[in-house]
Amino acid sequence: MDQDAFRTTYREVNERFCAFEKSLLTNQCTCSQSERFCIAEREGVHCHIDDGQQRCLEVLDNLREQARFALRTDNDSRRTLPHGKAIRIQVGGMRGIYHVLNPAEPIPETVIDINAVLVKALEKYSDFSKLPFSDIMQQIAAYDVKKRSRRHKDK
Repeated sequence: MDQDAFRTTYREVNERFCAFEKSLLTNQCTCSQSERFCIAEREGVHCHIDDGQQRCLEVLDNLREQARFALRTDNDSRRTLPHGKAIRIQVGGMRGIYHVLNPAEPIPETVIDINAVLVKALEKYSDFSKLPFSDIMQQIAAYDVKKRSRRHKDK
């Protein structure tokens, strides 16, 4: 299946996409409101609830705006980020939010249940724009995207 056909089919079968899809597909986060599906040997993630998707989109917009300096991105928030920067915002951002909500606990390798973490953050801060972004940015800056290992041919 070519890339254009895949994208078209993906949009048709996944009207409520998961905003944190990259972090879920790399097993860096989980979410109680997500469901994985396959199209032509590729995986996607579907969100079960409209308000959950809206929460995730809102928090990602805030994280992306706040992370512009840390990630050295431009002001155009509509542009698609490269995979490495998108995953740093998703995983590092969720680790940072988890940390500000649970400062006495160690930051987990895998953030369990994005939906629950974001609901708890809204209860505590009442609005995602009020999150302590300076603390969260430390986790985004510290998150290191795992590099693929390259196979070297022995001569």
